[in-house]
Amino acid sequence: MSETVTRRRKGPLKNRWSEQPRGNLISDMAEKDSAIPSSEDEGGRQGALKRFSAMWSSLRKGKRDRVKDPEPSESPGPAEADNTSRQHRYVSGQYFFEYLVVVSLKKTRDGSSYEPQITYQFPKRDGMVRYQKEEEEKTLKAITLFCFPEGINWAPLTEYHSETFSFVLTEVDGSRRNGYCRRLLPGGKGARPPEAYCIISSLACFGLFSKIFDEVEKRRQISMAMIYPFMQKLREAPFPAPGNTVEIKSFIPESGTEIISLTRPLDSWLEHVNFAKLFSCLTDDEVLLVFAAAVLERRIVFIADELGTLSQVIHAVAALLYPFTWQHTFISIVPEILIDVVMAPTPYLLGVQKRLLDEVTDQSDLLVVDLSEDKTKTFIVSIGDEDSILPPKLQTEIREVLSTRQNKSTVEELNRVVSEAFLQFFVKTVGHYSSYVKYSHAGGQGVFEKRRFYKAIDSKTTRHFVKRFIQTQMFDLFIQEVEQQQPGRQPSGIFHKKILEYQEKKKSDKTKKH
Repeated sequence: MSETVTRRRKGPLKNRWSEQPRGNLISDMAEKDSAIPSSEDEGGRQGALKRFSAMWSSLRKGKRDRVKDPEPSESPGPAEADNTSRQHRYVSGQYFFEYLVVVSLKKTRDGSSYEPQITYQFPKRDGMVRYQKEEEEKTLKAITLFCFPEGINWAPLTEYHSETFSFVLTEVDGSRRNGYCRRLLPGGKGARPPEAYCIISSLACFGLFSKIFDEVEKRRQISMAMIYPFMQKLREAPFPAPGNTVEIKSFIPESGTEIISLTRPLDSWLEHVNFAKLFSCLTDDEVLLVFAAAVLERRIVFIADELGTLSQVIHAVAALLYPFTWQHTFISIVPEILIDVVMAPTPYLLGVQKRLLDEVTDQSDLLVVDLSEDKTKTFIVSIGDEDSILPPKLQTEIREVLSTRQNKSTVEELNRVVSEAFLQFFVKTVGHYSSYVKYSHAGGQGVFEKRRFYKAIDSKTTRHFVKRFIQTQMFDLFIQEVEQQQPGRQPSGIFHKKILEYQEKKKSDKTKKH
């Protein structure tokens, strides 16, 4: 998705916090305000860090606590009510995106370096009360860190191939928004710094937003004023259902009115993923080792030069865990100023640019995976037991399914083959879970019989794996949601469908034997 980037900088920026973070949350780090290096925009940067820390709070072990909405500091008026209505329409899926911002590199007051600043925002947030404006300002400050995670030491460039990447904004209540970013060199002559276009949306569809960026970039080459009408048309358009297409009419001088078709992939749960990048960076066996570490919720750091590679690979690894969801710290591209997050003792999936490798390798009990083309070895740091985590027979079955992907020509076909391989792994290891959720009375909450569940597994190696897997937070949360369902209610979704198919096949095979 991204191309090789030609960059020139004045050298790495060292921003080290003086104290190792403690506890389970990244927000623990933000409490050390005195340890954050000062700058000319110290207040704004610290505000961004606080906002960032709140968004990447890992969920605690056990039941998830929901954070209540903040109480308004001013009485709501008609303007706020209108804003709330518009926000409701956005959340309900009526809008493609929440807003688009342009982040430019501006020289600092002393002229010694550059710092990212938002120079354009669509739509403008009017009619907000004070606390809403303050929250949005903090969010926008945090976004600038992800659009330019390298830090402030940039030099003007004459050549820069545009690149597209994404990140996730996770609120303290667990809700997530997606940030899609394209960096490019703005029009002009001579050396100049790049700028970033960033779309914030609750919708996860990387391919669709990449195409939107193609249209934004085309209009930017004409004039910034050409971006507004296109984004307005897009914002008014309904987000299509899986497999459907929406058409946007947009006028461009000298070209006339164009019709842009945006098609949503049929497999909606895979629309944010392109497994091709993962398997171009890692072999099948290496992917299995990474998957094994992720299944047991270990600390994993991915290293690469390109931001697009980092974001695509880390999203692909998280998708391998379906139907389970990674519950801990998830940062596809770690801003340089926040590199000390690698010292957090709790599980994480992190993407770190290769020039910061020395900041990572002094850690132990983690897996550091080099995705670079010029790597000498893939696993720079490892615990060493990754190849013994998954049951050998099931590893072989995954490899066999993955070997068939060579015949697939489209992204959708490849995604289907890869997802099927890992989905079947969970079907065969924990697909019998529903038989061990017992209800004491009608309408009561179910109780998962953990010991009976894993004792029912015949294979010794599979049983050993499952005993470890059911201790993870992702399985714990999955089972909690099952326990809270009404008795007798049949689960739905592709995972349940695959479980039923597998159970029917086992019955059929057993009947044939007799």
